[in-house]
Amino acid sequence: MISIKQTVALSCIALAGMSFGVTAGDQSAHHLSKTSKAKLKSVLDARSDEHKARHNSRHPGKTLAFFGVEPGMTVVEVLPGGGWYTKVLAPYLGDEGSIYGVNYADNMWPLFGFFNEEQVKERIASSSEFPGWVEEIAGTGISAQGFAFGRVPDGAKGNADAVLLIRAMHNINRFAEHGVRDQALSDVYDMLKPGGTVGIVQHRAPESSDDKWADGSSGYLKKSAVIDMFEKAGFKFVASSEINANAKDKPVKGDIVWRLPPSLNRAAEKTPEQLAALKAIGESDRMTLRFKKVAK
Repeated sequence: MISIKQTVALSCIALAGMSFGVTAGDQSAHHLSKTSKAKLKSVLDARSDEHKARHNSRHPGKTLAFFGVEPGMTVVEVLPGGGWYTKVLAPYLGDEGSIYGVNYADNMWPLFGFFNEEQVKERIASSSEFPGWVEEIAGTGISAQGFAFGRVPDGAKGNADAVLLIRAMHNINRFAEHGVRDQALSDVYDMLKPGGTVGIVQHRAPESSDDKWADGSSGYLKKSAVIDMFEKAGFKFVASSEINANAKDKPVKGDIVWRLPPSLNRAAEKTPEQLAALKAIGESDRMTLRFKKVAK
């Protein structure tokens, strides 16, 4: 996990009346109680202007509602990164809730190719810092643990209501040949209660895209590929939503997701006109998918 006070340079990483473009499965799965809606709105309203500036791109309220996340739940956040969603989840889940921050498998960090040995050790060690970050955000009431795929504690198995993978699947998939995807999906399954939810937000590649380009190395995955990998791992596809869609993002082979805001990769090499065009697109087009754990 990456410190909330830092940004990791991973160049390759009004709730009332909600209506979603929902397809397939349980149409009522996203309805929250009035109490939960009110608490979620209160948490979002209290965020800093800097964080609120990204609400229109990330739609945290509608996203968590679609996934059915309620106060008091046990929720697993995969790759908390700089803590953008942690700062919503921890106060929203509250003192009766629990949150697990789960990092990439330890053997995955060297695969990126740009971390030196010392940085790899820091990334691996950082998992243990997650409870401290949560305490800074929400106090000592909420239970928090931090660990990595491949070393899930026995006590964290079989008790999660939801596992959230928000912009986390592309790197897990791009290194699938090293076994990290199978490990991650197996651990997700093991952590969930029977019938528990998997919520995914992921940069979306057009279905007509070249398979190699859409393997996650450019940040994008095909919706069909994500559904297929989770169904094969023992999950049932419940519903999809267009909450986080952006029709202006039309990536083609050769594009990387980090060309767009907020990263604007290699901005110094672009003309003012090129930068303006990328900023006008905004953040990436994203699929939002909900699955549930079923018996194998």
